[in-house]
Amino acid sequence: MRRILVEQGRRKRRVRHGGGMRRIDLDDACSLVLPPSDDLLALDEALSRLASLNSVRAEVVKLRFFAGLTMPEVARALGISLPTAERYWAFARTWLYAELKADEPPPAKKPRDT
Repeated sequence: MRRILVEQGRRKRRVRHGGGMRRIDLDDACSLVLPPSDDLLALDEALSRLASLNSVRAEVVKLRFFAGLTMPEVARALGISLPTAERYWAFARTWLYAELKADEPPPAKKPRDT
């Protein structure tokens, strides 16, 4: 699922497929679904970095975020205890948040009146 979403986001950004432009059908315009954003691509890159550091914690994120599993389901799928899965989830969320914040450009400073 992760690969499908990431590849769809990359494909939509290509000039051949409209670059930043999107064709919207009338039915789609009425829905509340947001378009794929660059945030998904940044998350994929950060998740790859996390997987190189700790693959089990990255798997917890994949199962929670991309597959939509609950924490007990994640723990069963990975063969770990529920408290361990919850600790891994908390660590991974914090680590990914810090990574994604580090990738953002710093906000522009306002000129001071002297």
